[in-house]
Amino acid sequence: MTLGDLTSALSREMPEVLRWGGALARRIRGFNISLPGKTSGSHLTDALTLADISVQELLVGALRDRDTVFREARIEAEEENGDLHLFADDAPWTIALDPIDGTRQYRDQTGDGYAVMLSLRTRDTLHYSLVYLPEMGPAGTWVEAIEQTIRCGPDDPLQPARDVLDAITPVDPATRPDSPRIYLIGFQEHDSARAEDVTATGLEGVAPDDMPGSIYPLLADGRFGGSLIHSPNIYDFPVSLQIARILGGDAVWVHDGQSVHFDELWMDDRADMLRLPGIVACSANHQTLETLVELACDWSRERYTD
Repeated sequence: MTLGDLTSALSREMPEVLRWGGALARRIRGFNISLPGKTSGSHLTDALTLADISVQELLVGALRDRDTVFREARIEAEEENGDLHLFADDAPWTIALDPIDGTRQYRDQTGDGYAVMLSLRTRDTLHYSLVYLPEMGPAGTWVEAIEQTIRCGPDDPLQPARDVLDAITPVDPATRPDSPRIYLIGFQEHDSARAEDVTATGLEGVAPDDMPGSIYPLLADGRFGGSLIHSPNIYDFPVSLQIARILGGDAVWVHDGQSVHFDELWMDDRADMLRLPGIVACSANHQTLETLVELACDWSRERYTD
């Protein structure tokens, strides 16, 4: 198997599966779905619902059954259920799953910015990302990143999911707006204060409670210019990294300005998820990256202070 085989199989087989997962999440959302399970103390990361484990079961089952090449990759999933043991323990390719990104907003029914998502990475970068937002727009919204192409646009449930994605006009980096808006998260009770620090540089910091929706379509189409995240998890953030790199930018650690890679991960036992260490700035604009690095280079790399 080659990386190209795996990327092609994901882009062929998984769009309809994410659409099914989105439909399931949309239906379950009307019920009492909260579950215990995470104890980091942050309301932004501790939300766990019946939809998280149900949609993950669907995603893992599809990866298990749709093409044998998927079982030659490692799986890193935000939850622990599904036949994860049937996939490779050691492989150069990793498929990351986030069955419900934005679980708190999903659970509390406070917006349409939740998503079902997967990505494929090697140690140094992302090779495929697929995001489906079931309630963004009349029939849902897609974001897909593959090779040097980003597609972001509405779903049409009357057409096969792959056909819908192929018909979306790719994002043109030459005409995409360059927004000063920067999404901040992960600074615990200091998210709003850190957003104000970003605004003081001439950019516009936006804390989680002020986000108008999911960062992925907002970054892809230029309504946001990037993000500044403390110890981002590896189930959702890497999609932003891929979008930024396709657009000519990057994701870097602010303490040294070096490009992010995936050799240094740590297990956050409080939130039960794998994370990148330190603070990461991500943007399609290198001047924005320089501004964020200069601002945050001396901020604490420790996520928790107690």
